[in-house]
Amino acid sequence: MGKATGFKEFERQDEKYTPVKDRVKHYKEFTVPLSEPELTKQGSRCMDCGIPFCHSGCPLGNLIPDFNHMVHQGEWQKASWLLHSTNNFPEFTGRLCPAPCEKSCVLGIIEDPVSIENIEKNIVERAFKEGWIKPQPPKTRTGKTIAIVGSGPAGLAAAQQLNRAGHTVTVFERDDAIGGLLRYGIPNFKMEKEIIDRRIAILEAEGITFKTNVNVGVNYDVEELKAFDSVVLCGGATERRSLPTPGIDADGVVQAMDFLTQQTKVLFGKEVKDQVLATDKNVIVIGGGDTGSDCVGTSNRHGAKSVVNFEIMPKPPGHRSPTTPWPFWPLQLKTSSSHEEGVERNWLINTKEFITDKNGKLTALKTVNVEWKMVPGQRPQLIEIEDTEKIWPCDLALLALGFTGPESTLADKLGIERDARSNYKAEYGKYQTNIPNIFTAGDMRRGQSLIVWAISEGREAARQVDLYLMGKSNLPSKDMSGDLVAM
Repeated sequence: MGKATGFKEFERQDEKYTPVKDRVKHYKEFTVPLSEPELTKQGSRCMDCGIPFCHSGCPLGNLIPDFNHMVHQGEWQKASWLLHSTNNFPEFTGRLCPAPCEKSCVLGIIEDPVSIENIEKNIVERAFKEGWIKPQPPKTRTGKTIAIVGSGPAGLAAAQQLNRAGHTVTVFERDDAIGGLLRYGIPNFKMEKEIIDRRIAILEAEGITFKTNVNVGVNYDVEELKAFDSVVLCGGATERRSLPTPGIDADGVVQAMDFLTQQTKVLFGKEVKDQVLATDKNVIVIGGGDTGSDCVGTSNRHGAKSVVNFEIMPKPPGHRSPTTPWPFWPLQLKTSSSHEEGVERNWLINTKEFITDKNGKLTALKTVNVEWKMVPGQRPQLIEIEDTEKIWPCDLALLALGFTGPESTLADKLGIERDARSNYKAEYGKYQTNIPNIFTAGDMRRGQSLIVWAISEGREAARQVDLYLMGKSNLPSKDMSGDLVAM
């Protein structure tokens, strides 16, 4: 490494945020970038550790020490090339990935880990600014046609990889714009949608065809997929989890993804009838994950009277738990920028009832405190604590409870087998369903997961499709053990 002692000389520096009082007035990104000299120092902190565990932490297998070294050297264009060699969309992961690479950074054993995610974001932003990211259409076409169903990160990654192999790719998206949950599930203050648009423009210039408002199996007959040589299903895990709680159908109990999607559509001038607003309301967000955090940030921007967050699990420790030692993903309390904008957080609490007035309108929530009883060899048991019931004033309850799996429509109509968790079943390592020319990737195959896993799945599935169609493939892979034929 160019600066073998950099990790001893420089402390970790992260991007700062603009003040809360300013940023809650808008839906733009609000980070304050580091200067180039400071970013160079951050790249210099990569410590030449010998065995870079960040590689195993990253589902994409990003060449992290290599691009960190290039940043240290001031070789930003080379850093961009290295980054894009394994990651189609670092501008997405650099903003949205929870950075498992940083949690497995060797430096993290003794100091703050290298700021890998922020370095990644700055590399790709520099590359766009300098014009280094240009369309790269294939020199020749194979004559094979491929349909990608779903335009989230898995679908987009599969599409770009298969297009690079020379196949003719069409991407179908049931919503009115490309991007999947990147478009409407992620608030603008976490990623402005122009970030998606500029990448889609690159993909279109490379020869990929995008078709929106096409819901395969609903307004597009699945029989028409037979015209394609191969199909890749990347529809995500979009079945939303609910609660078996009295009053769940009350006016004022809303799925988080509906709430977030409506807000983003309104930002872009789209008509949303009866938009759900948190303005002047007592809001309770049920679910303590990233989606719950996004609802907190959006509610504060609406001007909510109060924002409360419920989580049924125990409060994680402030530091890495001994039960999840390095280099594993840590059990540790996460406080997001949205939490810092104002929220009352509560753990080990369960909703017992949604209370309504005579018109069926939500007015309050009844809760009870709980604990988890651990019995060896059995699933943890949820135990209610006596005399802890409480009534919370509530005009809007947002269900941020995650997803149970993919929708069944396509599987049923195409005759695709599903596994015990309802995911679309595919042969291990091959991403191939029980119908030979139909493949699946991303959350639709593995269940609700991370954006970095979706991109990885899309890339790996693309190689398997290429092998299926052509008998060989020059597309890169982390693991060739699942190839259909020997190279």
